[in-house]
Amino acid sequence: MSTNTITTKRTTAIVALQALLIIILFWMLIFYGQDEYNAMIGETEEEIETPNLVSTDNGATIVTLNALTQQQSGIATSSIQSSSHLTTLNSLGIVVNLQPLLELRTRYLEARAEAAVQAAAVETSTQEYERLKLLNQDERNVSERAVALARSALKSEQARQLAAERTALNLRDSMRQQWGERLASAATQDTPDSFLRRLLEHQDALIQVTLPYEAPAPQLRSTISVSPTSAPNRSLSAEFVSPAAVIDTGMPGKTYYYRTAAQELRAGMRVTVRMQQQNAQLSGVVVPHTAVVWYGGKAWVYKQESAERFVRVLIDTDAQASDGWFVSDGLQAGDRLVTSGVQLLLSEEFKYQIKNENED
Repeated sequence: MSTNTITTKRTTAIVALQALLIIILFWMLIFYGQDEYNAMIGETEEEIETPNLVSTDNGATIVTLNALTQQQSGIATSSIQSSSHLTTLNSLGIVVNLQPLLELRTRYLEARAEAAVQAAAVETSTQEYERLKLLNQDERNVSERAVALARSALKSEQARQLAAERTALNLRDSMRQQWGERLASAATQDTPDSFLRRLLEHQDALIQVTLPYEAPAPQLRSTISVSPTSAPNRSLSAEFVSPAAVIDTGMPGKTYYYRTAAQELRAGMRVTVRMQQQNAQLSGVVVPHTAVVWYGGKAWVYKQESAERFVRVLIDTDAQASDGWFVSDGLQAGDRLVTSGVQLLLSEEFKYQIKNENED
């Protein structure tokens, strides 16, 4: 083989190797550059295709959606109407243990029975004394000593009767001091009336309710709503019984007795009390359930400020209505609230907040 042939082959091999290297470098450039290229294209498209839907105005966050977007997203609004609401007074109460009252009633009835027995003994002793006294006056048929003994026995029986009657009176007064006139009157009857019988048979429960000093006194047959503090959704209606004679040492205020169906209530159980105040009426609006979205443990609504602008408003949910909540502040009759698509508006706010955080 000649020298020229060998040189030609070497040159061809070098050119082929260089071409191969160029091809490899070209594909490496494409491979490593495509991610950055795609990201750049994506950011450009996002800037072009996604307009900023959220802004702030005087501290309030505004979500702006055009009519087409609202229609495509199912955004719907409705006008809220004026309403009135009786203010509710919230307080606490406790289911009363009736055992001390029952013990006083038992002792009172025993004292009454003892007084009745002694009254019968006094009557017998009186008759015996009168008989002996007549016999003594009739030619001394009985001795003076016998008459004296009869007189002494009569006085002893009278003293026992008086002691039993005083014990019964003291027990009755003690019941009045501890339980008030209404309960004391029921407990001192020989045969319990329906009110006391239902309490004794645990068909009803007696609740001592504490109200603020400035609250008006309950009226006869007035009612309140009570529920166990551990189960606030299990509400019961309780009827006013009477003023209570003692206070709740754990809560200052005026105390009253109410009765309600016993059901799951037990002695010593704490209850939450809600009482409507008849002379304290508020004006406001009713916000429907469908307009409320919960965020951060609070209730919010989106009020439509214009055809395309919506602002989030905090509302108070202390006063429930039949189909939502009564609100007396922050909204007024005629305001339009978003009732469909509320969660979508909240999501747009989140996107705005996340975008700002990423840019920071």
